[in-house]
Amino acid sequence: MIKFVLMVNQQGQTRLSRYYESVELSRRAALEADAVRCCLSRKKDQCSFVEFKDFKLVYRQYAALIIVVGVSDGENELSIYELIHNFVEVLDKHFSRVSELDIMFNLDSIHIILDEMIQNGHIVETNKNRILAPLTAINKMAEG
Repeated sequence: MIKFVLMVNQQGQTRLSRYYESVELSRRAALEADAVRCCLSRKKDQCSFVEFKDFKLVYRQYAALIIVVGVSDGENELSIYELIHNFVEVLDKHFSRVSELDIMFNLDSIHIILDEMIQNGHIVETNKNRILAPLTAINKMAEG
């Protein structure tokens, strides 16, 4: 099960956080800081799967953005690794080359995309067109 999804920049600033398991607000900042520090401290030639506390971190870096997904021990790391890549491909398709500024100024769209892909900590959709269908409908309504 997916516990959380984080998008951070190379300075460790959180740009997006989405939790699928209840975590107290007071603990979230510390959890995010520790998880990001753990991923940023690793070298490029090291594996992108890390045992962390009572779960695993799967992360992937794209230019200045790092996407970190916390998963339970029984989850398949490679499927999550591919989910991250699929998520970035969907963002690229929607924003035509996503950047950190796109994330910061379009958080609502990012959350809609995540909601279409992941529900209650489980992957429910990977088809890019189906994931983007709600945003396409919203954009058509805004134009018309």
